[in-house]
Amino acid sequence: MEPDDVVFSDERNHASLIDGIRLTRARRIIFPHCDVEALARMIRQESGASQRFLVTESLFSMDGDRAPLREYAALCRETNTALIVDEAHAVGIYGERGSGLIEEMGVADGVFLSINTAGKALGVCGAFVAGPTWAIEYLIQRARTLIFSTAPPPALAAALDEALTILAEEPERRARVRENARRFRERLAEAGIAVPAEETQIVPVILGESSRAMAVAAALQQEGFDVRAIRPPTVPAGTARLRLSVNVHVDEAIAERFATALARILRSL
Repeated sequence: MEPDDVVFSDERNHASLIDGIRLTRARRIIFPHCDVEALARMIRQESGASQRFLVTESLFSMDGDRAPLREYAALCRETNTALIVDEAHAVGIYGERGSGLIEEMGVADGVFLSINTAGKALGVCGAFVAGPTWAIEYLIQRARTLIFSTAPPPALAAALDEALTILAEEPERRARVRENARRFRERLAEAGIAVPAEETQIVPVILGESSRAMAVAAALQQEGFDVRAIRPPTVPAGTARLRLSVNVHVDEAIAERFATALARILRSL
């Protein structure tokens, strides 16, 4: 991105995306969360920009909801806007090969670049960008944050290679994560705990005030659950929450025990 460009950024994008956009000095326009119609109006109003970019997460880290990637891809094709998708919370979980929601939604042809973590589902650290060879070469030449950063060790590449091998050869792992997430949400609903109507492995429980979220998280930690309270400014004021993340080991027994404990704690506070 260059200073003459315009970047459209979802209002709930991760801080790393926001900071990366700021470093480009391109003009940033924030659009309402996953609002395709509002975004379309904004893009069409910026027809004079040198280049337009749309930047979004595919699976949002604090709400556990999915971006409308099919609609975004169609809009970007129509308006000659470059679509950049952060797959940090979807890579390793979604898609036939586990590459993320771009693959699962069948929009690879409409995405310019994807940003992918080597952590989280892949279990290593660092991150990588995937896209056309010329674009990757351009980033190598122009990205100060890459060129002036310490190079990753070869061991990191070897660990990532092994993680990708496991991902390809053991698809049952990601299927189990998705099934665990479905059952986890069901157990919470049965216990009377409101959760969004999604099926992803990120499950927010909105509690409102920061003090309440902190108290509930502390009580759950006392019972052996690794749970964190998320507070403003990470999330909007009045929406402090438990941000629950389901992995392959969170089976139905754990889900049942957690839901029972959370319901009891909420009644007592």
